[in-house]
Amino acid sequence: MLEIFEPGRNIPVIEDTDVLVAGGGIAGIAAALSASRNGARVTLVEKEYALGGMATLGLITIFLPLCDGMGHQVVYGIGEELLRLSITYGAEADYPCAWLDGKSAEERRHHRFKVRYNPHMFAILAEKLLRESGVNILYGSSVCAADVQDGLISHIIAENKSGRVAIKVKNVVDCSGDADVCKLSGEDTYTNPEGNGLANWYYYHTKGEVKLNMFGLADVVPDPKLRLTAPDEVERAASIGDMRFSGVDGVQLSHAVQLAHSKMLDDILSRRAKSPDLVPVTVSAIPLVRMSRRLRGRYELCETDMGKKLHDSVGMTGDWCRNGPTYEIPFSALVGNRIKNLITAGRIISTSDAVWNVTRVIPPSAVSGQAAGTAAAMFSSFDSCDVSALQERLVAQRVKLHMDQEMD
Repeated sequence: MLEIFEPGRNIPVIEDTDVLVAGGGIAGIAAALSASRNGARVTLVEKEYALGGMATLGLITIFLPLCDGMGHQVVYGIGEELLRLSITYGAEADYPCAWLDGKSAEERRHHRFKVRYNPHMFAILAEKLLRESGVNILYGSSVCAADVQDGLISHIIAENKSGRVAIKVKNVVDCSGDADVCKLSGEDTYTNPEGNGLANWYYYHTKGEVKLNMFGLADVVPDPKLRLTAPDEVERAASIGDMRFSGVDGVQLSHAVQLAHSKMLDDILSRRAKSPDLVPVTVSAIPLVRMSRRLRGRYELCETDMGKKLHDSVGMTGDWCRNGPTYEIPFSALVGNRIKNLITAGRIISTSDAVWNVTRVIPPSAVSGQAAGTAAAMFSSFDSCDVSALQERLVAQRVKLHMDQEMD
C-alpha cells in the first residue's frame, strides 16, 4: 500500500473534562447521563448531529424487552427511564400495557416489556434530557486518535469542522459501537469474522398510514419460532444480498451502504407498482451495523454464564430472542487489560460471539452504559477500583444486579 507522511501539528486543547463519552447511541446516552448525575463534568462526542445511533438514525425503532420473557422485569434504572422517555408522546406500536398499566403477573408473562417508538421524538427528547443534566454535547465530531501515556489516555483527539481538536480527559467511556477508542489507544480488540449483512430500514406512507419496512436483516435470530415479532416481520427482515461487511473498513462500509440504498430503491419502486400512492418518508441515515469490533476484556461473558450469579455484576439483561435466559453483566467485561482509564459500554463489551447478539441491543446497552458512566464518575482509573462501592451506588440508582434482588 502506498503511503504519504503527514507532518506533525499543534492541536488546540478545547476542553478539560472529567469523563469523555465517545458515541451518542443508547449506551452513550446512558453513560453520559449517569456520569453527570454522579457529579462528573461530561463531554459526549458524537459524529452525527443527533443522538440515538441505530435506535434513532438507523430506524431500528424497537425498544427490545426489559424482561426475561417469564414475567420478571430485569432491566430497571436508566434502561427503563429511556423506554418511558421514548414514548413520552405516545408509542408507535406494541405499547406495553401489561407492564405500564398495572396489569396482572399472568399478562406480563404473555407480553414482553417492549415497545415501538418514534425515532425523531426519541432523539430530540434524549438530547433535551442530557442538556438539562449538564452534559456538553459535541456533534459532528469523530474521534480519530488517543494520546496515551503510561497506560492512561491523557487526551482524545477529534476531527470536526474546526479541524483537529483535543480534549483533556480523566476517564473515557467507549460507546462508539465499533470499539474505536479501544483500537486507537492500543487496547485489545476482536473483529467479527462473519461480518454484517445488508439492511436499510425505511418508513413509507401509503393509504393514509405511515409504516416501517424492516428492509434487510438487521438482527440475527437463531430460531424464527422464538422471535418476538410477527411471522410477516420475519419475512420482511430477510436477507437482501450476499455481501458481508466488517463495519470497520471505511471503503467497504461505503460500498455496502450504496448497495443497500440501491436495493432499497428497487424495493420502493416494486411496492409503488402495487400501491401508486406509496412514498418513502425517511430512510436509515447511518449504516446498519450489528456486530463489528469489540473489546477483549478482563472477562468474556459467555453462554455458560446464563443464569449465573456473578460477583462483580453491574446489571442484568434478558435475551431478546428467547424467553427465559438472563445474564448478569460483569464489570470485568467492561474493562480491558492495557488502558487504565478506559471503560466500554454497549455492543462492544467483552463477550463470546453467541452472547454478543444478546448484549448488543438497547436494554443491555443502557445497563452497561449506566454502569460505565457511574464508574467513570467515581474512580480515577479502572485497574484497581472498588467494585462493591460501584454496585452499592448502582443499587441506589435502581439497578438490578442479581435475579434474587428484590425491587420495589
